Amino acid sequence: MRVVFWGTPEFAVPSLRALTEEGHDVVAVVTQRDRPAGRGRQVRPSPVKEVAQNHGIPVLQPERPRGEAFLDELRSLDADLSVVVAYGHILLREVLDVPRLGSINVHASLLPELRGAAPIHWAIARGYTRTGITIMRMAEGMDAGPILHQVEVPIGADDSSTELAAGLASTGAAALIEALALLELGAVEEREQDHDAATFAPKVSRELARIDWEKAATEVANHVRAMDDVPGAWSTLGSKPVKLFRPSADAASQVGAPPGTVVSAAPETGLVVATSDGVVAFTEVQPPGKRRMPTSAWLLGRSIEVGVRFE
Repeated sequence: MRVVFWGTPEFAVPSLRALTEEGHDVVAVVTQRDRPAGRGRQVRPSPVKEVAQNHGIPVLQPERPRGEAFLDELRSLDADLSVVVAYGHILLREVLDVPRLGSINVHASLLPELRGAAPIHWAIARGYTRTGITIMRMAEGMDAGPILHQVEVPIGADDSSTELAAGLASTGAAALIEALALLELGAVEEREQDHDAATFAPKVSRELARIDWEKAATEVANHVRAMDDVPGAWSTLGSKPVKLFRPSADAASQVGAPPGTVVSAAPETGLVVATSDGVVAFTEVQPPGKRRMPTSAWLLGRSIEVGVRFE
C-alpha cells in the first residue's frame, strides 16, 4: 500500500518503522518544521524526520498543511492512504480526502474517551486504570471519526506518562498494521463513536502542571505521574520552582500539617510532603537549572527544614 505518513514526536516513530518493516511503500513523510530543542536550544529535526531520512523517504515540512501548492504536491504522490500519528496540526477535509482510501489516525485512548492533544497525560491524572489505542478514520471534528480498530492497555499503579507513552507507541504500531491488514482484506467494520460519551484531554501546559497540595494524596500523586517528564509537575519552595517526580501516596498518614508542608526531608527517608488527606513521598526531583536527580542526592547537597511549605 502506498502511504503518506504524518507525524512528529518520538511517539510516532514505532508506527513509521512498522510500516516500512511490513513492506508498505511510504512515499513521503509530512512532519513539523525543525525547531530549537534541548538545553542548548539548538535547531533539530523531529524524531520522525530523522527516521525518514535514514530510510531515504522524502520529507515534507509545510508551515501549514494547506493551500493549492501543498495539495498539488500531495496529489502527485498518488498515495492510497494517509496515516496520521501525533502530527501536530489539524488537517482540513480537502487534505484528508486526497488519498484513494482517505486518512486514518493512531490515537492514544479508547475513543470516545479522551479526545484531544494529551490523552496519555489525562488518563493518568484522572486516575484511569486502563486506556488504549484507537485506529480511526479521520473526519471533521476533533478525534470524532469512525473507529476501525481498538486495543485496550492497562495503566499500572506507578506508571508515569513517559512510561505509558512508550508502551502505547509500540501498541499503536502493532494496532496500525492490524488495521491496514483488515483494510486490505475489506474486513474492517467501521463503528461510529458515541459522541454523547466523549470526554476531552486538552493540551497540558506549565501552569496546568503546577501541584495543588490541597488535593488528596492520590490525586497529587496521579498529577505528578501524569506530568512526567514534560512539562513536569512543579511547586515553589522559597520562591524557586522545583519539579517533583516518582510519587508515592499514603492517604493513611495523618500528619496534621497544612497541605504543602515538608514533613520529612533527609537522604535516608526522602522528601515527604503533606496533602489534604495524607502525604506524598518523592524519590526524584529537578531543581532550577539542574538535571533530574534522585531526591537523596539533592538533599545531600542542601538543607530543607521540616515545616517549610511548598506553594
